[in-house]
Amino acid sequence: KAANKSTVWYNVKTFKAAGINNPPTTFDELTADMSTLKQFGTAPFAMCGGSGWTLTDWFENVYLRVAGIDKYNALAQHQVPWTDPSVTQSFQVLAKVFGDQKAMVGGSQGAVGTPFPDCVGQVFGPSPKAAMVFEADFVGTNIQAIGGNLQPGTDYDFFPFPSVNGSPASVSAGGDVAVMLRDTPQSEALIKYLATPEAGTAWAKLGGFISPNKRVDLSVYPNPVARKAAKALIDAGDNVVFDMSDQAPAAFGGTAGAGEWADLQNWVRLPSNVTSTEAKLEADAKAAYGH
Repeated sequence: KAANKSTVWYNVKTFKAAGINNPPTTFDELTADMSTLKQFGTAPFAMCGGSGWTLTDWFENVYLRVAGIDKYNALAQHQVPWTDPSVTQSFQVLAKVFGDQKAMVGGSQGAVGTPFPDCVGQVFGPSPKAAMVFEADFVGTNIQAIGGNLQPGTDYDFFPFPSVNGSPASVSAGGDVAVMLRDTPQSEALIKYLATPEAGTAWAKLGGFISPNKRVDLSVYPNPVARKAAKALIDAGDNVVFDMSDQAPAAFGGTAGAGEWADLQNWVRLPSNVTSTEAKLEADAKAAYGH
């Protein structure tokens, strides 16, 4: 099972009402649309920073576009320090969003006080407070759970995470794996079956799921938006990386209130505090990785 974690979801009707006819493709276009939305009277983003892992996804998508795949993979293994200039450049890009109190529902406190998926409801609920929310393709399932018979393409859609300084189309991907704990003919047969396009097709039809098997026909996905998310993952080709925090030791990349999650939440509270944030990230990474 795979996840396209480079998707920015938006309320189609809010965009149209604000006069935004096409979603942004570059970060400069994104910031311009943010200004348009603020003038319209709507917060551009609902943030999900109460769940720290969502902030790691923000950082990773920007870092991938600022530093490129090789450096991304190096930072994921802590072969590059968190005090590297590429990290600083990424925080500077992120600050174009997180440094603007009016860009987020509730400002920085709202950004770190709202967990996932409550943030999705702030964009697609009965009384939307924001126009966009960033998270993976599974947001489509959360939108459907809100109710109100929201229709893909008409009420909600997504655009790929915008390019930064001409960076190529890239995807940060997540995934779940099946592990065989007992080596029996039956379990081996199941694992082999789960890797087939037939199994992927059965799952993909249900929605909220992207098959990592490229032989699964895109037509089986339940709606055009789900198909687009799957196609974007496939089309990225070699420009796909695996979620950085998911590769890190749990003490750094996967623990609420500690490590990267807490460090990024603290940065959101004070986005000008880049130097000390990087130093704290580096210290926490050294402790977790052991080097």
